[in-house]
Amino acid sequence: MEEHIASRHFTAESIDVDIGRSIVIVNIQDAQELGLGPSSKVKLTKGDRSRSGAVAITKTMVPRGKILVSKDIAWALKLSNGELIGLRPYPVPPSFTALQKRLHGERISQDEMYRLIRDIVDGAYGEAEIAAFLTSQLYYELSEDELHSLIRAMVETGSKIEFEDTVYDEHSIGGVPGNSKVALIAVPTVAAGGLLIPKTSSRAITSPAGTADTMEVLARVDFSADEIKEIARKVRATLAWGGKLNLAPADDIFVNIERKLSIDPWHQMVASILAKKAAMGVDNLVIDIPVGRKAKVKKADEADQLAGIFIRQAARLGMRIRVALTFGGQPIGATAGPALEAKEALETMINRKGKKSLVDKALSIAGLVFELSGKVPPGRGVEVARDIFLSGKTHEKFKEIIEAQEGDPNIKPEDIPLGKHTYTIESPMEGAVTYIDNAAITTIARAAGAPFDKGAGVYLHAKIGYRVNKGDPLLTIYSSSSARLREAINLASRHSPLIVEGMLLKILP
Repeated sequence: MEEHIASRHFTAESIDVDIGRSIVIVNIQDAQELGLGPSSKVKLTKGDRSRSGAVAITKTMVPRGKILVSKDIAWALKLSNGELIGLRPYPVPPSFTALQKRLHGERISQDEMYRLIRDIVDGAYGEAEIAAFLTSQLYYELSEDELHSLIRAMVETGSKIEFEDTVYDEHSIGGVPGNSKVALIAVPTVAAGGLLIPKTSSRAITSPAGTADTMEVLARVDFSADEIKEIARKVRATLAWGGKLNLAPADDIFVNIERKLSIDPWHQMVASILAKKAAMGVDNLVIDIPVGRKAKVKKADEADQLAGIFIRQAARLGMRIRVALTFGGQPIGATAGPALEAKEALETMINRKGKKSLVDKALSIAGLVFELSGKVPPGRGVEVARDIFLSGKTHEKFKEIIEAQEGDPNIKPEDIPLGKHTYTIESPMEGAVTYIDNAAITTIARAAGAPFDKGAGVYLHAKIGYRVNKGDPLLTIYSSSSARLREAINLASRHSPLIVEGMLLKILP
């Protein structure tokens, strides 16, 4: 069908603009002749390269016969300013029938899933259609076969990286503030133990920071596949962002939409994680599922169900897996937000001690990876990981990773800049902290600017069980923007992120 739609050729130039999607700016008269309206999808071609984009219409920015394209289109087409490229309206893709079936809760075949994901990657669908596909999973769960088809399609529509050695990895489903820094300790511990762990992560979807956001405070995280392989060859580990690698590229599209909607459907999350790991050639994987009030997974039986999905799907991919259910009832460590978490992780490795929730979790995860390797007996992994950590080898390996990723290996915690605007919430009474609201901490940190403002976030002076006096600090909010700080303070006043209780609860009458 698409082949019968004629292309017109336009002189094209790149425009330095990024709104999170591919944009083509077209003169209004050219648009009318081609039957295009605002946000219409078009296909752009140059030689054997093609890229889709959404139309923006102008009367004055470009003359007839010329178009402006966003940077990502120019990069994909290897466009030099002034070159001719073909443009034609994008027809309704054949996979639209499969999308409609999915929206009505009907099962779709492996072939239908592949064509749907391929068209999403090719840019045939806009944000509305992709959002509909994602939200449909909240109401009509994918079957096990559909989920396997989705994972396979996400892998096969992107690139793959292969390593000569056995590949290990760990990944958390997130949902708990402060969780992103766990990998900054677990990964170098595993690598210091001699295993290959080329970890790639996505950026935050609903949390104050993803592992890539936090590592980016200390080093570069956007690498090509060849660069990732070279770093891994040199230091046995990476802590990188997967977005530039074209690994399961559909996932990057999905994550962008999920972030805007603040959703993370279970089956899509499983597909996202396992597709990325399969594309990276991961043979052995530890999955962390935090469980607790206001976490993504709130109850143990729900965690068991999710773990079962991971285990069954990993088996179909030929991947060995262990799933750890961890305590997610309060934030990990004392911080939430990229720079704050990077600072805490670095302090913990340098001092060889830190918040128990952070150290114990990181070393438990690393220990499970060691046990998966078969080089450490069952139940001994955490002991091996702790010995590595206490010896200082974790920090030494982390310095190697930072240097290999073009950061300063000698950076000190005090060198990390935090948001210059701060506000501290104090305890209204003497008592003990009895509850910390994960969702409120996340909302406050994101309102302050995290993760895009690296210096924004929350520092917790007290955790559950801490005794405090009236006027003692409970948490400090950081932001690079005074306006964002005010918004975060307003949210904190409405949502009570920490609850302090004394012995006297109420007086009647």
